[in-house]
Amino acid sequence: MSDLHSKFREAYPVLKEELLNDPAFEYDDASRQWVERMLDYNVPGGKLNRGLSVLDSYKLLKEGKELTDDELFLASALGWCIEWLQAYFLVLDDIMDNSVTRRGNPCWFRLPKVGIIAVNDGVILRNHVHRILKKHFREKPYYVELVDLFNEVEFQTASGQLIDLITTHEGEKDLSKYSLTVHRRIVQYKTAYYSFYLSVACALLMSGENLDNHVNVKNILVEMGVYFQVQDDYLDCFGAPEVTGKIGTDIEDFKCSWLVVKALEHCNEEQKKLLYENYGKADAACISKVKELYKTLDIQGAFEEYERESYEKLTKSIEAHPSKAVQAVLKSFLAKIYKRQK
Repeated sequence: MSDLHSKFREAYPVLKEELLNDPAFEYDDASRQWVERMLDYNVPGGKLNRGLSVLDSYKLLKEGKELTDDELFLASALGWCIEWLQAYFLVLDDIMDNSVTRRGNPCWFRLPKVGIIAVNDGVILRNHVHRILKKHFREKPYYVELVDLFNEVEFQTASGQLIDLITTHEGEKDLSKYSLTVHRRIVQYKTAYYSFYLSVACALLMSGENLDNHVNVKNILVEMGVYFQVQDDYLDCFGAPEVTGKIGTDIEDFKCSWLVVKALEHCNEEQKKLLYENYGKADAACISKVKELYKTLDIQGAFEEYERESYEKLTKSIEAHPSKAVQAVLKSFLAKIYKRQK
């Protein structure tokens, strides 16, 4: 693990301790233990890519200058704010999707004695983000922009989740509502802003930059987020669960997945009928028919072509950026996700 990454991990217990001793609330033993267990279960367990990206991006923006301990801690705290935000989204998302596993473990709400208390845990996680920001950034000239950024991205993500839920769950299941445009809108709002743009925006603010001057950076990162989600859709169906850490459920969940949209574009009437009859059913035979159809239509080949084109297009956009430091940040992001397996 790189030195930067170990510095990042070291910040978690410090932030957790501060939150467990937050002067705004008098914890008793039971509530403190509950929150500590809830945090340890939900916050640090993932790949931590979003959080680490704040640190990596900030270092690249400083163009090789040695970072002070204070800078390392502040960049780490912002990274952890994103991980806390992610934990909040996932805890609630798993309840809405009635998911079984997350990161290879049972979803938080499925644990004995947790159940629907997980909703309130989600709210606490969300509030922790702003407790951390207030404690460590209140005196910074970019504090207001930071709070505004987190609020903006949270709103975009919740709105993306809304389009996803009403497209997927509302009333009659209707595949004719699904298209690449709908898929893109869901992904852009539900995933791209908080998973890609937020980390770099935090690093830019810490570097004293004005985000209004970096709209093109936002656009490139949103494109990257769309590409990332298409990969995710692909891995949900064709990835190995022992590698991805989760069992894909997009087919039975009637998700507006890139694969089903592509299949709808390519199939004949008979195949379309098969899709309509089997997509969105939790029956193993139905799921297997959909997967077989994907293979027949060579959706894997379509994905490989999409991946190649996206990579070329993104590389071109990045290389057109005037700042070499910003180019380095964007290229490091792309390198992390290109041809990933999980």
